[in-house]
Amino acid sequence: MTHHHEHHHDGDHGPGHHHDHTDIDWAEMAPLLESQAELFAPLYEQALNWLAKEVTEPGLVVDAGSGPGVISGLLAETFPGARIVAVDGSAPLLERAGARAARLGFADRFGTLAGELPEVLDALDYPADLLWASRSVHHLGDQSAALAALAARLAPGGTLAVLEGGLPARFLPRDIGFGRPGLQARLDAVEEEWFARMRAELPGSVAHTEDWPALLASAGLRRPRSRTFLLDLPAPATDRARAYVVTSLGRIREAMAERLDAEDRATLDRLLDPGDEASLHHRPDVFVLAAHTVHTAVRPV
Repeated sequence: MTHHHEHHHDGDHGPGHHHDHTDIDWAEMAPLLESQAELFAPLYEQALNWLAKEVTEPGLVVDAGSGPGVISGLLAETFPGARIVAVDGSAPLLERAGARAARLGFADRFGTLAGELPEVLDALDYPADLLWASRSVHHLGDQSAALAALAARLAPGGTLAVLEGGLPARFLPRDIGFGRPGLQARLDAVEEEWFARMRAELPGSVAHTEDWPALLASAGLRRPRSRTFLLDLPAPATDRARAYVVTSLGRIREAMAERLDAEDRATLDRLLDPGDEASLHHRPDVFVLAAHTVHTAVRPV
């Protein structure tokens, strides 16, 4: 489907963030996904404010891979005259998105579409003026074909905005006082291997150079642009930021234990142990620093 992550839904790729709807209880995951996406809201707001300078008064805005609808809500706020359609493969997440729209007061211009990208977009009533895809394209086997399919759902002059890439998040200093320094860099390497395997195992997987402006151009779009946005939540972390870090590293520990050496496993176990004063639950130096890149291009008129 459409995370992201889960962190597709909040902005990161990694183990446990894929979209195989057969083995994830999305209703159970929804509150966590919503909380994580809200944590990243300042980054998304920066990106949408940048987009709003290019996309003026869109009639239809589509959030492709919407998850529980946090970005859908920000799109509704950024483009107050637009109809917003949230698209996701998970009905429970779309229910959450609908409840959010009602709570925030834009239910009268909000709709949902349940199904797999990109085929589900055939059900749109009319072409989109802005199609936003946050970490959803990398879950589709042929990313070039997927971008072409998304581009085909744009109105002439419409914009496709794809959030992909950026930098791995950082949560801790390089040297945390125990274990070997550089833990997160080693976790990044393991995650990159996991991501490559995930991509290779997708149905119809095609290897592409991840030059997103070139991929957008090959989909027939013009004026590709890229911009990177920062989430900087300094130490000491808020409870929500701390919970996000615990969840993120806990998923890595759960999914990748056999690919880590014994010392790094032991370090993670200490970091995740609420009873350890040096754990993520207590230490004052926990932060969240993340950089996500948005690539845009326009359908010719």
